[in-house]
Amino acid sequence: MSRNAPRARDRIIGAKVRAIRTERAGISLERAAELAGWAPSKLSRTERGLRHITTDEVATLLTAWQIPVAEREEVVAEVQAGSSSGWWDRPLPGVPAEVGALVSYEADAHELVDVSVTIVPGLLQTYGTAIGAMWSDGVPRTDLETRWMARLRRQQILGTVDYTAYIGEAALHTPYGGADALRGQLEHLLLAQDRAIRVRIIPAHQPRVFLTHSWLLMRFPKTNPVVHVELTEAAFYVHDDGVAPYLAALERLDNVALSQGDSRRLMSGLLKGCEHVAQVEQEQLGRHLR
Repeated sequence: MSRNAPRARDRIIGAKVRAIRTERAGISLERAAELAGWAPSKLSRTERGLRHITTDEVATLLTAWQIPVAEREEVVAEVQAGSSSGWWDRPLPGVPAEVGALVSYEADAHELVDVSVTIVPGLLQTYGTAIGAMWSDGVPRTDLETRWMARLRRQQILGTVDYTAYIGEAALHTPYGGADALRGQLEHLLLAQDRAIRVRIIPAHQPRVFLTHSWLLMRFPKTNPVVHVELTEAAFYVHDDGVAPYLAALERLDNVALSQGDSRRLMSGLLKGCEHVAQVEQEQLGRHLR
């Protein structure tokens, strides 16, 4: 991704900058921008986390606002400590740049809640499902493996954050990558539950929560939650007041989705069905060869 793309840390830093301006410096946004030689709109976007802010810019603002040296150095050191780059800051050939932005948000979150309507969410996909889904989506064959590696790296966040996946029942019946891939995906979801990852299935044909697309809610320790919305040809982020409808939908979804136990029983039943079909096909093939 572009190194200038905002990420969750910029929202945290922006909130801190605003607190210092209002509580320590006690000056208006317009006056603060004037002292730093910035346009008010630039400072406003910085405080709201809508633009990337560098360590040097933080130092410039605090110096212009005459924040004491010791306090200034403490804040700058804190910003520097949170600015270390990850693999997502180095674009990978064949991987959309927006993937890097998403991973940077996930890396700063302490809780992730996936709501996936028609496919298992990327953080829980197996190789077979991921390759099959990307192929169905028209991803060039030359990019499939690279994109899978990026997805696999994303999955490393599991186990370090609180994660819940609400998965539409239709996703458990759709064999992206073929029947063997679906069987492997069901096994993977059951193993995920064994690893204390919450997997809850949204029953098919339920009328109580209107779900038109998939989305990911990300909660952070020191700033407001953000929602990543993924559509067919684009993805975007929802901030601040725009997050409220998703939180409300999530509350309703919590009452509609099957419990973890019932979800497990459903997935286990589907897996047994897949295994039975595979056994029948194997027997038919054996008779044909004889």
